[in-house]
Amino acid sequence: MMAETGRKRAAVVVLGDIGRSPRMQYHSLSLANQAGMEVDIVANGGSDPHLLLRENPSIHIHEMKSVQLTGISKISGALALLLKASIQLTMLIWYLCFKIPCPDVFIVQNPPSVPTLAAVKLASWIRGAKFIVDWHNFGYTLLGLSHGRSHIIVKIYFWFEKHFGRMADGAFCVTKAMRHELDQNWGINATVLYDQSPEFFHPASLTEKHELFSRLGDSICSAMGNDDCISVEKEMKNMNTTVFTSSIDGEVFLKPNRPALVVSSTSWTPDEDFSILLEAALMYDRRVAATLGEEDSMDERQLWIDMKNGKQFVYPRLLFIITGKGPDKKKYEEQIKRLKLRRVAFRTMWLASEDYPLLLGSADLGVSLHTSSSGLDLPMKVVDMFGCGLPVCAASFSCIDELVKTNSNGLLFSASSELADELMMLFKGFPEECNDLKSLKAGALNTGSSSKWSTEWERCALPLVNQVIGRNAC
Repeated sequence: MMAETGRKRAAVVVLGDIGRSPRMQYHSLSLANQAGMEVDIVANGGSDPHLLLRENPSIHIHEMKSVQLTGISKISGALALLLKASIQLTMLIWYLCFKIPCPDVFIVQNPPSVPTLAAVKLASWIRGAKFIVDWHNFGYTLLGLSHGRSHIIVKIYFWFEKHFGRMADGAFCVTKAMRHELDQNWGINATVLYDQSPEFFHPASLTEKHELFSRLGDSICSAMGNDDCISVEKEMKNMNTTVFTSSIDGEVFLKPNRPALVVSSTSWTPDEDFSILLEAALMYDRRVAATLGEEDSMDERQLWIDMKNGKQFVYPRLLFIITGKGPDKKKYEEQIKRLKLRRVAFRTMWLASEDYPLLLGSADLGVSLHTSSSGLDLPMKVVDMFGCGLPVCAASFSCIDELVKTNSNGLLFSASSELADELMMLFKGFPEECNDLKSLKAGALNTGSSSKWSTEWERCALPLVNQVIGRNAC
C-alpha cells in the first residue's frame, strides 16, 4: 500500500549499527531531501544516527535487535554463524515484508551479504519493489581475513554474494576499481558513487574549537595510564582556557604552545593495523628526544610543566585522539597504557555524531590505517577529513590514489617508519613554521570544497534511483 501522501518510498537496509553507517545515513537524507521520498531505515541499533536524520519528518527508523550468540560460538563457530544468519533472515523478512510500509525501492548496504541480499531480494519480489545494492566492499574478503580465502565458508559466502548481488535491479559502488571488478568478474554494471562529505563537515571556527575542547576537557586531560604530557594540563582551573585555546574578553585564541592534534578514526578490526600508529608515535617520541639532545634520565614532569607554561620546542607534543568502536579496542588500549612516551599522548573516544565533524575540523592532521580487505574500497573517514580541510597520512594500498594525492592533500605510508618520518617532517616548526603541513592543509581544503555529498548524489545516484523505480508501484 502506498503512503497517503502519494510520495515515492524507499527502504534503506543496513544489517549493522546505523549510527556507524554514515554513507547509508547520507543516502537516507538525500532520498528524503533531494528525491522527495519517504524513507524507512531498517537497521540495528547501537549508536545514535546524526541529528538531521532523527529530526527529519520524512525519515522513519525501524530498529532491529542485534543477534549475539557468544555461548554457542564457543562450542561451534560454524553452528553459531548458521544460527545467527537464520535468526537475522527471519527478522529481516518480518521487517521488510510486513512491518514497514511498502516501498518502491530497497537500497541495501553490502557487506554484510549474508543473509541481507537474500532477504531483500525476497522482500522485493513479495512487495513488487525494486532493489539496489550499494557495494561498499566485498563481504567474502572480510570473512577471508579471519578464515583465509580458501576456507569452505568463505567460498560459500562468495557464491552467495555473487549470486544474489547479480539479482539486483541496480548497483552503486565506491571506486572505479570496484566497478571494473564487478563488471569484469561478477557481471554487474555498477554506478560509481564516490563518498563525499556532507555540508556539516567543514573547518571549525575558533569559537567552535574552544567550545568543543571545553566539552571534551576532562577526557582530553585524563591519561589512559600514568600521567603524560597532556594530563598535566588538568591542573588548570581557568574555565576560559583549554589545552589548545584561550578566551580573553570573549575573543578566542589558539595557544602558541599547544600540542598538535592528530585524529584517527578506526573500526579496530584486522584490516586496520593499529600497531603501525603506535610504533610511529614511539619513533617520533624517541627521535625528537635524540634531536634535542635530551637524556633518558631527565625530569619528564618538569619538562611537561615547562611546556604547559609556554616553553616551545622545534617539535611539538602530539595528542592522538582515536575515535571508533570495534573488537580490538581493549587490546590496543592496554598496549597504549604500557607505552613510555615523553611528547606523545593517546586518548580513545566515542563522540556524538554532531561532535565528530567538529573534532576533524579542529585537528591538525588525520591518520588513516585502512588497507581494505579487497583492495577496492576507499576509507570514508578520509573523505570526511578532507571535508573539514584536514590533511591525511594514509596507509598505502592499490586504489587509495583515487582519493589521496601525494604532496597535494596528503601523504602515503607503508610502514611505521615512513609514518614517523612524515610526522617529523610535517610538525617541525609547529604551529607557525610548518610549511609542508600548511601546504597539505590547503590541498585538503580544496579537495573537500570541490564536491559535497549532495552534489555527487544528485549527479550520480538520483538518475539511477529514478531509472530503477520508473513507474513501479505496490
